[in-house]
Amino acid sequence: MSERPLRIPLPAAPWLAIAAWLAAATAPAQEPHRPLDLASFPRTTLEISHHGAGHDAHLYRFEVWVADTPERAEQGLMFVSDLPESQGMVFPVDPPNVENMWMKNTYIELDMLFVDAAGRVSKIIERAAPMSLSTLSSDTKVAAVVELRGGAAAKLGLHIGDTVHWKAPAPH
Repeated sequence: MSERPLRIPLPAAPWLAIAAWLAAATAPAQEPHRPLDLASFPRTTLEISHHGAGHDAHLYRFEVWVADTPERAEQGLMFVSDLPESQGMVFPVDPPNVENMWMKNTYIELDMLFVDAAGRVSKIIERAAPMSLSTLSSDTKVAAVVELRGGAAAKLGLHIGDTVHWKAPAPH
């Protein structure tokens, strides 16, 4: 009969803790993602021309931030706690595409106007719920998405077919 060394099984938990600590200690440090300052976004004036039932036209002007880079578009109006009625954000989409939005880290209700390549509103989502991760889709290709304070579309009587115009701001 040969003798075998005696092996005493050790609990796995301490070894797992040591392995996790080593992995964390040797992983590259991750900088926490900091929101972009809205003051760094370009600004422009956006106009919505609403055509009423009696063929009367109303022109509404908004001062908007332009989400013209992937980083700016990803952030949008996240972390904004108040949005005056005269302000908003435009997300240019070039080339036009089906756009999907969400309300992650967005503290206020927003109205979303999806604008086709001809500059016409093709869909309106009113009072998108703050902090929701639900997908809000344009359903069709759009050239821009405009976000306004929640309730603005109803208050101004905006409808599908209204026209939207803005000039791209000069590069910084």
